[in-house]
Amino acid sequence: MAEKKLSFAIFGNTSKALDTPQIVDILDYLVGREADIYIEQNFYHTLLKELKKDFSIAAVFERGNFDVDYVISLGGDGTFLKAASRVGAKQIPIIGVNMGRLGFLANVTSEEVKGVLDSVFEGKYEIEERAVIQLEADGAVLENCPFALNDIAILKRDNAAMISIKASVNGEYLVTYLADGLVISTPTGSTAYSLSVGGPIIVPQSGILSMTPVAPHSLNIRPIVINDEAEIKLEVQSRSHNFLAAVDGRSEKLSEGVTLTVKKAPYKVCIVKAYGQRFFSTLREKLMWGADTRQF
Repeated sequence: MAEKKLSFAIFGNTSKALDTPQIVDILDYLVGREADIYIEQNFYHTLLKELKKDFSIAAVFERGNFDVDYVISLGGDGTFLKAASRVGAKQIPIIGVNMGRLGFLANVTSEEVKGVLDSVFEGKYEIEERAVIQLEADGAVLENCPFALNDIAILKRDNAAMISIKASVNGEYLVTYLADGLVISTPTGSTAYSLSVGGPIIVPQSGILSMTPVAPHSLNIRPIVINDEAEIKLEVQSRSHNFLAAVDGRSEKLSEGVTLTVKKAPYKVCIVKAYGQRFFSTLREKLMWGADTRQF
């Protein structure tokens, strides 16, 4: 039986296009497997500039204008988040190739990528679904992408004083945060910004979200975890009368007086995993979880 012809959309970090030997190696592999290759426009032009020659692809695309079997993210977790935002509700599995320093989402090394792609062509891999959350302002979706795989952060602007965030969960008043901000994180984002401000590490598929204040005025306010089916409402006040809403790092300025709603999105992100990849082993390797760092 003939092997099915597959198509791939490729996203990349333009600063990592300098690692062209590795990237060209991956492209050559896909060409050798007679795959249809589509490359995101900005990354394609950067590659052309670095390579100083054209290479065989099916087409170039912009933003989310693609329809393929798989997406390949070449970079770090930031590149993976960009790819995930472009995939959106398409449910296309994403292969994250780590060309950066620390990769929880981009967890395939450049040395492993051919083996993982072999598994994809043979259909011998696992799909892990990750929850996504969304942000609405006064019941309307934000102008920019409102969906976050990692986290949604409500933050003060620049040198402004701390902000006040009145939080309710499923219509019940929780607390008013006096802080530099508040990070609402999925399990996927629990090892990102949330962790750096003292949030808990959450195992994927736990079905919960965490709410962690950023530099709270009171030490009595601690991180809290809630069911991911809950609806969170936030009312923000600021001396500067505006604040930032960061959705997976994509910031948008909002004015006080709006009511924000955070809830689970109607779709999940699909991540390709090679057989044998497990969260706890990744935790030990990436964060040196449990390692004795004392110097003798």
